[in-house]
Amino acid sequence: MSNIEADQVEEKPLDPAMESVRRKMVRLQLVSGGVMLIMFMAVLAAIVYKITARDSKPEEQIASGFTVPSDAPLKGTMTLPDGFSVSAVSHAGSQIMFYGSLPDGTRKALIYDISAGRTIADIDVTGK
Repeated sequence: MSNIEADQVEEKPLDPAMESVRRKMVRLQLVSGGVMLIMFMAVLAAIVYKITARDSKPEEQIASGFTVPSDAPLKGTMTLPDGFSVSAVSHAGSQIMFYGSLPDGTRKALIYDISAGRTIADIDVTGK
């Protein structure tokens, strides 16, 4: 039993061929570690660049294709007919539809386009 323990405690010197292979392996490990460190630093630099380098006024792209400034909302005015009573509002992209009725009972759908800044449709709704 003491013979086995003595062999494990004492490390015998490697022959020259194995020592050369060991040195090459250590060198390869150091080079690989250095390359990985450089790549890690490049990724960190890219993240820091993306966080700090922003446009002075970024704009938000909406699905309809027009842009909204980040510093102020878009403003528009739509004039509804006198006495128009809105019963439903719906939107799709840059268009808003107001559905309602006039005092004489006529039902209408008015469509306002935000990107154009005007009413694009005045639809009379008939039927039961």
